[in-house]
Amino acid sequence: MVDIMDYRLMPFSTELAANIEILNTIYNDSVDIKSRTFPIAGKTEAFLLFIDGMVNESLIDLHVLAPLLQTRTEASELDFAYIRSVVSTSQLSIATSFNELLQYISTGSAALLVNHLPFGIAINLSGWQQRGIEEPAAESIIRGPREGFTETMSVNTSMLRRKIKDAALKLSSVQVGRYTKTEVVIAHIDGIANHSLVEEVRHRIEKIDIDGVLESGYIEALIEDHPYSPFPQIQVTERPDVVSASLLEGKIGIMVEGTPFCLIAPTTFMSMLQSPEDYYQRFMISTFIRWLRFLFLFISLLLPSLYVAVLTFHQEMVPTSLLLSIAKSREDIPFPALIEALLMEVSFEALREAGVRLPKQVGSAVSIVGALVIGQAATSAGLVSSPMVMVVAITGIASFLLPQYSAGIAIRVLRFPIMFLAGMFGLLGLMLGVIAIIIHLCSIRSLGVPYLQPLAPMKWSEILDTLMRAPIWSNRKRPSFTGRKNEIRQSPYNRPEQGEGEASS
Repeated sequence: MVDIMDYRLMPFSTELAANIEILNTIYNDSVDIKSRTFPIAGKTEAFLLFIDGMVNESLIDLHVLAPLLQTRTEASELDFAYIRSVVSTSQLSIATSFNELLQYISTGSAALLVNHLPFGIAINLSGWQQRGIEEPAAESIIRGPREGFTETMSVNTSMLRRKIKDAALKLSSVQVGRYTKTEVVIAHIDGIANHSLVEEVRHRIEKIDIDGVLESGYIEALIEDHPYSPFPQIQVTERPDVVSASLLEGKIGIMVEGTPFCLIAPTTFMSMLQSPEDYYQRFMISTFIRWLRFLFLFISLLLPSLYVAVLTFHQEMVPTSLLLSIAKSREDIPFPALIEALLMEVSFEALREAGVRLPKQVGSAVSIVGALVIGQAATSAGLVSSPMVMVVAITGIASFLLPQYSAGIAIRVLRFPIMFLAGMFGLLGLMLGVIAIIIHLCSIRSLGVPYLQPLAPMKWSEILDTLMRAPIWSNRKRPSFTGRKNEIRQSPYNRPEQGEGEASS
């Protein structure tokens, strides 16, 4: 018995019946396959096959079947050049093997086989239902573009082309997945991106050998440098403007067919704390918001642990009146502060996860009502104290200030081991946890780039736009982590008060 995989490797026969039999064998038990046998010029038999729902059938009738049925020619003159002149569509390709023809069919092409021709013809008339362009739900902003990527690759690449209209924007394709044959597009700007970095990304993607890739998370997990780190080493975004800005800095964009989430590499920890909106509003406002983000990053990571450590080991650090008030609220609580914090944090994370998974109409209501009811009920039942409810609420709000969802999850997860350390060793344990996180951040890289750059190693020229949002006219140079190639990105005369006269002089 011949396996289907063996059929794929067979060459085409000059007999149409033999080729049809092989295709019917390969697509056996597939109800979505449509086929039709018809005569070209009333003399030569031909066979058309396509997948229902992936091809525009009205275009097939109009541009393929009608011209071929109505043409008048001799069978000896029937070849690829003649068919291409008759079929009124521009995207025709020759497939020299069944395996090649099957790849065309699976991507939305119709297969045309003609008697006495030892090859197949793929006619690209793909057409399927697709989602329209919408605003990214997870990256909402007040000022800036409202469009986000979709699941269709051609739409996503065209959105990038509309923003970067230079031919230096290069989009190369790699196919990944034994069965899914998922298209992965690597985007970079020639002359800005480091060539060795582009080749490194391409090499890591090409060596992936897996059954299927259903989302960009597969690619992220398979090409990152440190898979056991909780911190994301590749930035994820749905916004074309974020990808365009990253490409202009020399980074690499990785788009995966079937998902609106695009990967950006390399990335740094400080990039995870930046929002695209930082560069769309006045730099002083953005700087203030960025500092607020730094402050709430520490609150999100350390506040519950600090509360547990102080109440358990360092009561002398709390003012007497505040300590008496807290002690009064905790006099009926049967648990130590650590258990109390864990109860509230786990409940809060569960409510937040439930709010994300539930339908939008009820998700937010469940989160708010659940937090209010459970918090009030837990306080009344004597399970947790009111100060602890306040600490967990402030921590939850702080975690929402982190722009990157994946970075926020990492901080939320790391909060728990630090709470255990604080509960066992007090402030000493808290500091041990912080030091361990800093050492880990110093040790990881994103495609070879230090994760804490420009803080470690120190890059003084880039710190200005890291700790604060520098004015756009002062950002003359691109980040150096992608190499020193074409580092100047704007004129030195863009500062408004210098004017055109000074620029021309």
